[in-house]
Amino acid sequence: MKSEVTIRDARPDDIPQVHALITELADFEKALDEMVLTDEQLLEDSFGENPILEIIVAEGNNEILGAAMFYEKYSTWKGRAVHLEDFVVKASERRKGIGAMLFEEVMRIAKERNYARMDWQVLDWNETAIAFYKKYGANLSTEWVDGRFTREELQSK
Repeated sequence: MKSEVTIRDARPDDIPQVHALITELADFEKALDEMVLTDEQLLEDSFGENPILEIIVAEGNNEILGAAMFYEKYSTWKGRAVHLEDFVVKASERRKGIGAMLFEEVMRIAKERNYARMDWQVLDWNETAIAFYKKYGANLSTEWVDGRFTREELQSK
């Protein structure tokens, strides 16, 4: 399957398929009710006047089989870094090496740009993903606790 799949930068016309993958991921992560992102917002945030999100896709048979979404961030201890926000392969296309191709491309980009590190999060119950990252020798920290305010919570402060 790997030889039939191409990894490339996303294009604006890929957004509906990428959005569908994000929706599939939200459902898998039992958080579909939290997803409010629209195609239009994803398009603006990725290709608008001030894009913040980069997307690479795995394409095969003229369809998007997977995607990785990432953005530059900053570590006050290390400098420029990259955060892999979401990384998803269609359920029907998993275990074919597509995820590895996407993950390795993000790593390649991080190395090429000389980022100090590459960060991501994984749900503690997602044992398949944890095993995937461990195959790469990833450092999966348990010492940091995530903090978050929703848009509504921020507005009420």
